[in-house]
Amino acid sequence: MSDNTQFPESEYENRDSSRVLVIVPVIKQSRAEAERTALSSRAPESRLQEAEGLARAIGLEVAASEIVTINDPRPATLLGTGKIEELDALLDEKNIGLVVVDHPLSPVQQRNLEKAWVAKVIDRTGLILEIFGERASTKEGRLQVELAHLNYQRGRLVRSWTHLERQRGGGGFMGGPGETQIEADRRMLRERITKLERELEQVVRTRKLHRSKRKKVPHPIVALVGYTNAGKSTLFNRITGAGVLAEDMLFATLDPTLRRMKLPHGRTVILSDTVGFISDLPTHLVAAFRATLEEVLEADLILHVRDMADPARDAQSADVLRILGELGIDEAEQNARILEVWNKVDLLGPEEHDAIMARASATENVMAVSAISGEGVDVLVDRIADRLAGVLTETTITLSPDQLHLLPWLYEHALVDERRDLEDGSVSLDLRLAGGEAQRLESMLAE
Repeated sequence: MSDNTQFPESEYENRDSSRVLVIVPVIKQSRAEAERTALSSRAPESRLQEAEGLARAIGLEVAASEIVTINDPRPATLLGTGKIEELDALLDEKNIGLVVVDHPLSPVQQRNLEKAWVAKVIDRTGLILEIFGERASTKEGRLQVELAHLNYQRGRLVRSWTHLERQRGGGGFMGGPGETQIEADRRMLRERITKLERELEQVVRTRKLHRSKRKKVPHPIVALVGYTNAGKSTLFNRITGAGVLAEDMLFATLDPTLRRMKLPHGRTVILSDTVGFISDLPTHLVAAFRATLEEVLEADLILHVRDMADPARDAQSADVLRILGELGIDEAEQNARILEVWNKVDLLGPEEHDAIMARASATENVMAVSAISGEGVDVLVDRIADRLAGVLTETTITLSPDQLHLLPWLYEHALVDERRDLEDGSVSLDLRLAGGEAQRLESMLAE
């Protein structure tokens, strides 16, 4: 059977495709260094827990999971013959029809493992793409996911994801089973990629237009970033009072959400909740979501939300900073624009809680909070206001009666220290404004 021959659907249906075996390969041999990814620096147990969470995030039942040590990675199958046979018996015993390998698989490795196990096999990238496909709710999000998925399919068998399509009731990317003209499929794939890239170019242009309109009435942008499930959406809801989906689930939200909010002194800012980052996020997926993540690039302040209850928190932080670097935010910019938010302190024991709070208070640009209980959130909001205030310009202006329409703008964009209503109907104001607002006010007064 050639690598381009698809298994009959009936063979996959011999086992339950909603039951999954999660495998975490740990490659030991030094000559495999080139194959290692960011995942290999993590504890295998942490990787296994995250891989199981990814599987559950798409509604799969984790029937079994295993850490597999690999001394000699096989180019054709990754795993050795003995381990393949051992896992095949486990698949039979537990009626498992899907295997998730938490490691990049070549198309040949994926196909050979499917033949050996008579079960569907997907790697980490494929699983992340399936989750993103289910989570995307806006047109832009769906375009980005489909483009990333099709780029992943380059060199792989088209229409190979029908197991999840059946389970989710037809939500797959590439239609149903039955296509056998592989070259025709590949031509269709290239044409579809070209079409999607054009549509996303239009999305980028539209976003730039919206961003330019916002700059005419400038509101600072505060973007939340962080490892998936760090609690960004919960913190977003706590600060803004919005109803964004926030669940204890990897990638609970995908599409970006923007909300206006007023800081304690009355200044309005835009808070942006973005997609969670994850280890070994595929390059083409980062590229596809670049239009969405441009909100981060444009942000005046970036809140890096960290899950301090996760043992892998330091490795997760390194992953987030690495991806920000890939987006174009270098280390110097990160130091200037990022405020670390140490979240989930409510999940820590009393001693660790107190130690984390003490470390945060003694560290510049770090705040410790609990988005669930609200601990530290008010102080965080005050810190955001301080960081965005910059050097404020103090001034006194007098608005004539025909300029009183500027009062709402002034109360929204400036700190009004004192107001005096004069007998001739004019209003005198003692103000403090950030540099951008001061320039804008000067131009409005001159009109």
